[in-house]
Amino acid sequence: MAGSNGKHAIHNAHGHIHLEPAPTYQPDNSRSGQLTRGRRPPWLRVGPVDSPKYRELKGLFRGKHLHTVCEEAMCPNIGECWGRGTATFLLMGDTCTRSCGFCKIKTGRPAPLDPDEPRRVAESVQAMGLQHAVLTSVNRDEQPDGGAWVFAESIRWIRRLQPGCTVEVLIPDFKGDWAALQVVMEARPEILNHNTETVPRLYRTVRPQAKYARSMELLRRAKEMDPLALTKSGIMVGLGESWDEILQVMDDLRAQDVDIMTIGQYLQPSRFHLPIQRYYTPEEFQRLEEEGLARGFQWVESGPLVRSSYHADGQAHLSRRRDV
Repeated sequence: MAGSNGKHAIHNAHGHIHLEPAPTYQPDNSRSGQLTRGRRPPWLRVGPVDSPKYRELKGLFRGKHLHTVCEEAMCPNIGECWGRGTATFLLMGDTCTRSCGFCKIKTGRPAPLDPDEPRRVAESVQAMGLQHAVLTSVNRDEQPDGGAWVFAESIRWIRRLQPGCTVEVLIPDFKGDWAALQVVMEARPEILNHNTETVPRLYRTVRPQAKYARSMELLRRAKEMDPLALTKSGIMVGLGESWDEILQVMDDLRAQDVDIMTIGQYLQPSRFHLPIQRYYTPEEFQRLEEEGLARGFQWVESGPLVRSSYHADGQAHLSRRRDV
């Protein structure tokens, strides 16, 4: 946000502030071209995913009959994250009740919930020696509470088996069931993440069963339920949004007192998913990070390959909790 002197106050991840001229910036579309076809630009190419740690974690998850969003959503950072011993657990199976236009996770009728899953997740967290665990899930709209109890029990089991491990949960909107949200918040995760995913104008195409206003209300209510929790949200770019629409989402998130924001490039998982409208350059992602920090986010993770839980272990250091 610009002050009366026409300069931006830029807060970096360490809390330092410096002033720079307020930019009048528009994205550079000249380099995007017809980039929905052909090879990806060089900044989106990733190396091989195989490593000893990768194979170790793959065996661990298979042995516990667990799923990870890293695999199900074809995360481009799986090699890096698994190679350093971090992963995001996907709760409640690998089948979603929604049909978002960007998501690789399959849609259909899910299997019944497994009451033993929270314990197995915690055992894996313990076996990995994690100091920060990230839990997400498919949407389970057929469940009375959307499966909120699975998140809560998983947090409690992690507290028992791996004391001192901080927990981030990336939750669905529970169809606006605020009692279900309360179940999660009473388990006291350090970070409550719910992704906005895109700008309001594109919701019908990108998230047809979701509502932008409902997501904003969820983030506001979560902070009201537990003021000590950090709240977090993220968006993808490259789906046809404008620069001003991205900035408006930032403003809307800050209006809900959201602490952390992630911004990454949308990558089409298959030809059956939404096409990429354009690729953003690394320089544009840097500018978006500066825009977010200027608006007061404590942390903005912005880059071509950024996904919701990328560098989440670093974000956990912002936690205000001192009693876990």
